[in-house]
Amino acid sequence: MNESVQKDYLESLKQRKKESHVYKKYQMTGLMLAEILSDNAHKALYIKLAKEHDEEKLIRLARDIAEKKNVRNKGAYFMKMLFDGTTDSSHHQ
Repeated sequence: MNESVQKDYLESLKQRKKESHVYKKYQMTGLMLAEILSDNAHKALYIKLAKEHDEEKLIRLARDIAEKKNVRNKGAYFMKMLFDGTTDSSHHQ
């Protein structure tokens, strides 16, 4: 591959990375969770959780946590509340 073709290819990959590729409802829910909790660094984790758990309960929990002014790390607090039994445990594996 010559250098200009390689550079164009890398540039197109960067552009594609910026675009959102949401195909399933749980993916959108995961992205919403990351946004609500101001934790975009862990989008993939939230997408996985949305796939495995009740999406409405996750969003409700995230919104409750987002409203709390005294929580510094909303993502960590969300995970603690999620796995301390605040959601239906039948979804845990």
